[in-house]
Amino acid sequence: MNSDLLRDEATYCSFGDTVHYLEPPKIFTRCEGSWLFDEDNRPYLDLQMWYSACNFGYANPRLNGALKRQIDTLPQLASQYLHREKILLAKAIAQNVEQTFGVKGRVHFNVGGSQAIEDSLKLVRNACGGKSLMFAFEGGYHGRTLGASAITSSYRYRRRYGHFGDRAQFIPFPYCFRCPYGKKKADCGLYCIDQFARLFETEYYGVWDAKNGSSEYAAFYIEAVQGTGGYIIPPDGYFARLQSVLSERRILLVDDEIQMGFYRTGTFWAIENFGIVPDLIVFGKAMTNGMNPLAGLWAREGLITPELFPPGSTHSTFAANPLGTAVALEAIQFMRETDYTAIARSKGAYLLEGLRALQRRHAIIGDVDGLGMALRMEICATDGFTPDKAMTDRMMEEGMKGDLESGGQRYGLVLDIGGYYKNVVTLAPSLEISREEMDLALVLLDQVLTRVTKT
Repeated sequence: MNSDLLRDEATYCSFGDTVHYLEPPKIFTRCEGSWLFDEDNRPYLDLQMWYSACNFGYANPRLNGALKRQIDTLPQLASQYLHREKILLAKAIAQNVEQTFGVKGRVHFNVGGSQAIEDSLKLVRNACGGKSLMFAFEGGYHGRTLGASAITSSYRYRRRYGHFGDRAQFIPFPYCFRCPYGKKKADCGLYCIDQFARLFETEYYGVWDAKNGSSEYAAFYIEAVQGTGGYIIPPDGYFARLQSVLSERRILLVDDEIQMGFYRTGTFWAIENFGIVPDLIVFGKAMTNGMNPLAGLWAREGLITPELFPPGSTHSTFAANPLGTAVALEAIQFMRETDYTAIARSKGAYLLEGLRALQRRHAIIGDVDGLGMALRMEICATDGFTPDKAMTDRMMEEGMKGDLESGGQRYGLVLDIGGYYKNVVTLAPSLEISREEMDLALVLLDQVLTRVTKT
């Protein structure tokens, strides 16, 4: 059966819309909780949960129920009309932001994270008099559409397509384990911020007109915790200093929460961990627990009033679709009723301690870190620092063989790889993962690490 499907895939499917990390690619048939199951019903413990889209577990019964109810009432509606789920969802998100940050704003929907980033670029350019230049971080990922790839640092996403707009100026992220300036976290004094602030000291550094008091750059796009870049967590005080520089120069701060939002880091928005207030927030993925392509943005009232951003400023046939907004509205209510801050922090601390124990046993683990349930394990040569991509690839491959063992049962282990050198195992387990499943995850990780270092 699988061989027939893979042959058809090789013949009829574009490879451009997927990623073939394994040969042959793995085919799964069902999912539940923290688990994926293959055609032989072999369980694979998923420690990445679809790039953090399924924060609340696969096939979550409550969220499945919301989708089923909506299918039987109002499953589809042209976006020129209104339905209650869209309005109530926008209200819930806007009120959350106002309660959290003390700022009024509005919510705008689209179908996916990249599309929401595109909408944010339109909104920023519109509010800033058409300025098209942006700052973004080295290692940052904001999507692969033409506009989003211009503020994503990886050139490979742009290489074959040229430019249909201005590429961002990429600023080093505070990657303390691999500081681009060769500093040490304990005594660097946030040297990296000083280097960014330096750009505004004189007009001759290319971004600031001191006589006019204006920057050529409209906004700085950030991830509070870098996702594809390797789940890198910035040091305390970094973002407060960054926002101070931006505010002084009247440059907007856009917070991309697509991967880290909805309690992945222990707070509703990841940026809450760092004590600053963004001008825009872009979100998606876990808002519907990965069950529907729905994303969006929140913006300060002064940037998104109906006068500034009138009807038709952007449009998508499936934006704010009834199925997605119904599931998202139920998910927001679900989050209100459950203390996911305590859950993410306690489970994350438990897993982080387990990763540190693995680090003490396996020399190839150069660094571990975590914030809530966003955790990282950086794989290095035996010197503890040199990136080892080949070893990391082997770890993923071993996990997907489905022949790891515990308690007389065979398992697979779903891992994802990120990082600047593709040597970071990024871990984003379900927030609903049980203690027994976390213990099993650490056992299976230990087996994988042992296998790859002995072969």
